[in-house]
Amino acid sequence: MIEQYVLDLQEIGGGQVAVAGGKGAHLGELSRIEGIGVPDGFCVTTNAFRRILTQAPSIDDRLDQLSRVKPDDREAIRTLSAEIRRTIEEVAIPDDLAAAITRALARRGEQAAYAVRSSATAEDLPTASFAGQQDTYLNVVGPTAVLQHVSRCWASLFTERAVTYRRRSGIDHRSVHMAVVVQRMVFPHAAGILFTSDPVTGNRKVATVDAGFGLGEALVSGLVNPDVFKVREGEVVTKAIAAKQRAVHALPAGGTQEVAIDSQRQEEPALTDAQVVRLVQLGRRIEAHFGGPQDIEWCLVDDDFQIVQSRPITTLFPIPETGDQENHVYVSVGHQQMMTDPMRPLGLSMWQLTAMVPMHEAGGRLFVDVTRRLASPASRAGLLDLMGSGDPLVRDALETVLDRGDFVPVLPDTAPGGPSSAGGPSAPIETDPAVVTELIERSRVSIAALERDIRTKTGPALFGFLLEAFEEHKRVLGDPLSMQAIMAGMEATWWLNDKLGEWLGEKNAADTLTLSAPDNVTSEMGLALLDVADVIRPHPEVVAFLRSVGVEDEGFLDDLAKLAGGTEARDAIEAYLDRYGMRCVGEIDITRPRWRERPTTLVPVILDNVRNFEPGAAERRFEQGRQKAREKEQDVLSRLRVLPDGDRKADEAKRMIDRVRTFIGYREYPKYGIVSRYFVYKQALLAEAERLVQAGVLPEKEDIFYLTFQELHHVVRSQQVDDRLIQQRKDAFRSYHALTPPRVLTSDGEAVTGAYRRDDAPAGALVGLPVSAGTVEGRARVILDLAEADLEPGDILVTTFTDPSWSPLFVAIAGLVTEVGGLMTHGAVIAREYGLPAVVGVEQATRLIRDGQRIRVHGTDGYVEILP
Repeated sequence: MIEQYVLDLQEIGGGQVAVAGGKGAHLGELSRIEGIGVPDGFCVTTNAFRRILTQAPSIDDRLDQLSRVKPDDREAIRTLSAEIRRTIEEVAIPDDLAAAITRALARRGEQAAYAVRSSATAEDLPTASFAGQQDTYLNVVGPTAVLQHVSRCWASLFTERAVTYRRRSGIDHRSVHMAVVVQRMVFPHAAGILFTSDPVTGNRKVATVDAGFGLGEALVSGLVNPDVFKVREGEVVTKAIAAKQRAVHALPAGGTQEVAIDSQRQEEPALTDAQVVRLVQLGRRIEAHFGGPQDIEWCLVDDDFQIVQSRPITTLFPIPETGDQENHVYVSVGHQQMMTDPMRPLGLSMWQLTAMVPMHEAGGRLFVDVTRRLASPASRAGLLDLMGSGDPLVRDALETVLDRGDFVPVLPDTAPGGPSSAGGPSAPIETDPAVVTELIERSRVSIAALERDIRTKTGPALFGFLLEAFEEHKRVLGDPLSMQAIMAGMEATWWLNDKLGEWLGEKNAADTLTLSAPDNVTSEMGLALLDVADVIRPHPEVVAFLRSVGVEDEGFLDDLAKLAGGTEARDAIEAYLDRYGMRCVGEIDITRPRWRERPTTLVPVILDNVRNFEPGAAERRFEQGRQKAREKEQDVLSRLRVLPDGDRKADEAKRMIDRVRTFIGYREYPKYGIVSRYFVYKQALLAEAERLVQAGVLPEKEDIFYLTFQELHHVVRSQQVDDRLIQQRKDAFRSYHALTPPRVLTSDGEAVTGAYRRDDAPAGALVGLPVSAGTVEGRARVILDLAEADLEPGDILVTTFTDPSWSPLFVAIAGLVTEVGGLMTHGAVIAREYGLPAVVGVEQATRLIRDGQRIRVHGTDGYVEILP
């Protein structure tokens, strides 16, 4: 059937990716938009590609080999992909297929010039652009040459870069097919790229036009710098005209060549402002048609714009949906909670249902809308102070938005109350350790009641019970006494740092004064794993067995009991899991596997502790910290007493030292309570999921992670599930990993990063936020996965973020550097607790610092030096 091999572009719709590939489907759809010029052409469909593959059976074997190759074995990928390409190019195009292509050419002019362009089915998709992964050939003249280049396009599905890209994106090579677009060649005066949203800031209201003379290949290949225009609301707001010394032009006989541009023309704009504005208007029409920001390739021919491609911009961070046209400013929850990875839908909805303020989802992350608090002068100062004390970059980003003067409306002051008053002074509370004891007991009793009462709940009744449990969850979390205790510890810390800095010239004195503070459940967790190592260390057979345990060996605890000393080792690990097994990396996402569910995560850390420490290390470390804090207290008080009015100053400082040591450890407890509850909720929901699997409603119980709490409730009631929805959610979740969440995001889509505004760091140093005093030099260990930790004494941990689950590593390191964090976030608190110099909020630290490099961490001044 000849018709299935060749389709005119006008016959193709945007939904026909399987037939025409991403590029072909988009061009077909573009050609249907009124007022949009698209060069005439046709598509050689994926049916033709499949037919070619059937004539080369050896490709099947090579695809099998390719699927077994390790992703980092570049030589094997290079060799196999070259063999596949060569085989495809050597296949003779069947006569009927060649005739169909030739007839399509004849209708448009056999000896005309054409662009022959690859169009893969995994290309120009909303979640993966694959831009530049396959080949395009310009100015191809004559049927023989066109057929030859169609074969080359088929083969380009297996370029090394395309194969590697698919491996990284988790796409099976056999699931991707290649169509080829053949279009009449246009010979433009100028060409370039239009982004309908600013590709750097993400601002959806600012379009960017890159333009150069001749064919667009000069820009794509990096041969010349483009003119860059930015357009907002129909007006060119900025432009930078480049010196364009060269261009790519078509040759009369076919092919292209670089040509020099006359010196008088080099600094002429490739487009007039009026042309730029007209082009952006076309882009907005295309964007509206496709329903999202577009990356558009264009050509200017005789003052007429021709569109030769449009694909979604896949790197933009999504915007929370509000349903209104008002301006909004959002602050990232993940940067406060030390979990910037994407969350699955169940995790997102559970956090929303148990949070104290409304939260909005975008890109698999959560954000809080702070627009109203910024708009009111009364609440604005408190919000900025609160944000600044946690993460100065967030404060600076918010101030950047405010400084524009026209984005956030100014509202009249409202009476304080509710969440908007957060950050104001807390009510006084006595410095009494019994307060902390009472709060911990209240939480323990509430969780015990939850564990007891949930046991009998199943089906729809479970969801009703959980909705009530979420209210209790929020009641405990919002307990006024708990909030007072947290603020008392934080305010005492700030007071000590401010006053001792003013009176004694001491920087961050509270860092030492809080060492080994009591009641810190997170630092206790790290020390408790040292005690587990003490039980295991005397038993060589157990140590050897643990070294052989893999990530998937979840039954290893049962096997331990068969070894000499294994029963004691298993009991020690089990006791640890009973107390801390609800924790894990990214624990605010209920769908993440807990240590109790995946205890192998702890094995590398236990082995590091066995290797790096002597027996009794936990008690010694805690006592050493307490002694250092006591000595620091005596030193500070004695130095204060000799100052003018010294007795008063010393008495005030003593009161604050007692206060900070009473309350600062409790700062970690509410999070422990949250994740303890989360584990109870999760176990109940997974038991429900198991019943759905048994009933044939779900294929796997973990599929519930891709439903919101409300959707899961509906599935349990109806005993029906939308399989396509779950698959869409899995695909979306996979794509969200490629997105970097901004600290601050506006409703225009602009990601506002913030800056430190400091000039006190040496040239070349990486600037961050000082959170734990001291200076340390050592080997950087860049670790992105707790289960892959392999530390030696003196190492400095460099990672994206740390939440409480990373605390067991802190006992083995000498310093800490993170990309995300603030003064009172968990990594900072535990670093101070253990006396580790630490700098957090260091942008791109895991990329700029290489694993194994020597670095110096200045925890007092807030910067990191990379040493030669």
